[in-house]
Amino acid sequence: MFSDILLTVDYDRTLTAPDSTIPERNLEAIRYFMDNGGAFTVNTGRSVPMSRSFLDKVPVNAPLLLYNGSAAYDIQKKKFIFCHPIELDLWDMVRKCQELFPGYPVEMQGVDAHYRFWEDPAWDAFCDFNGCARGFARPGDEIGPFVKLSVYGHLKGVGVSYLFTAEPEVMAQMDEMEKTLREVFGDKCEVFRAGARIIDIHAKGVSKNRSARELQKTLGRKTLVCVGDGENDVSMLEGADFAFCPSDAVVADRFPNVCPCEEGAVADVIYEKIPEILGIQP
Repeated sequence: MFSDILLTVDYDRTLTAPDSTIPERNLEAIRYFMDNGGAFTVNTGRSVPMSRSFLDKVPVNAPLLLYNGSAAYDIQKKKFIFCHPIELDLWDMVRKCQELFPGYPVEMQGVDAHYRFWEDPAWDAFCDFNGCARGFARPGDEIGPFVKLSVYGHLKGVGVSYLFTAEPEVMAQMDEMEKTLREVFGDKCEVFRAGARIIDIHAKGVSKNRSARELQKTLGRKTLVCVGDGENDVSMLEGADFAFCPSDAVVADRFPNVCPCEEGAVADVIYEKIPEILGIQP
């Protein structure tokens, strides 16, 4: 029934509810979709270490699209299908971020762990709460391919949901930080505002849309359907053959809507929208 379809969906606040739980209705729909020939995966800004927290919960039958499109990762073979590393020197970028934003957490999201570069108990607590392996890195350490650097606002909460809301004064600070990072690195890198309190830096040309299309070509699927909620999902949504947003999404005014994420937005796409696209009854 769904053998022509690749469905890629954002994780936080698309597949999950705002409290980071996954509606059971979504999980049932994904199993139904895959049982009927569909190819399904998550297309997220999360890393390999951060994705491990949901791998035992979310069924997928295609490589994960991670790091905001920087890589596709085969969870069965535990290797990248493709990877687009940042071409700049990690340590030069870290030093520049430290000079620009002293006291703010900066991390490199590796394949085996997330790495910090100076003492930060709040960042440690955040990683531990979210089940993300972490480490401390110094120049000369071998920490794997450089695919993503993240700059956070001051961390005062440990849940992932904390990253998506901020007071007006914090939003203003993060807006200025994002502007500065674009001015400093934007000619060689992509700078994404992944959430209210987090800014991600990737290789030039990287996007969720690029990775979804690369995977679609690899799998030989005719139609790309995408679901997302945030600014870092816009390229994926604009580039898809069909795109949908939860009605409570940040970018819900720009794309066709389904129900709010906590009610099972992905299930709405599988049970209602894809059958409409194919002209079939579910």
